Amino acid sequence: LVAVAMFGFGYLMVPIYNVLCDITGINGKTGQIAESQVSVDDVDPNRLVTVEFDTNVNPSLPWEFKATQFKQEVRPGEIAEAKFFVENKSNKPVVGQAIPSVAPEQASLFFNKTECFCFINQVLAPGEKKEMIVRFVVDSDLPEKISTMTLSYTFFKALSENDVVSNVKHETTKKNDG
Repeated sequence: LVAVAMFGFGYLMVPIYNVLCDITGINGKTGQIAESQVSVDDVDPNRLVTVEFDTNVNPSLPWEFKATQFKQEVRPGEIAEAKFFVENKSNKPVVGQAIPSVAPEQASLFFNKTECFCFINQVLAPGEKKEMIVRFVVDSDLPEKISTMTLSYTFFKALSENDVVSNVKHETTKKNDG
């Protein structure tokens, strides 16, 4: 009974954590909205917010990744666009996945993306270079005390179908040998 309860608790931790993050803005998770949900009436013409861009690559991913500009001034409620550059520095195809976050954490509740390369895995051929775009809206309800926010992306190596097949074969071989 204790083992079943522990398994159930462990299984429910991820959904509980995600709900907690959505409610409180902890962990800097951003929202996603359709471009059609953005209203021209919500644009605050009297305010500018600075959005800074931070780019990181996990050491296991042989990529170069950077924003084309370090920061951008945006009007709350208006759709803005930022461009990023990525290059596969290896001699084989690699699949990467970008994980976004926004700081300060409180600002993440007011940051929504309409289009983002982070929504899907990115596959780059050997030496391939690519420009990627994120379209976003800083909500006009952003508290006045927040005038600067940082959108940070970290790219991680994602398992491709070949990696998954290779890992399964390796695990099967280890079990049969052991």
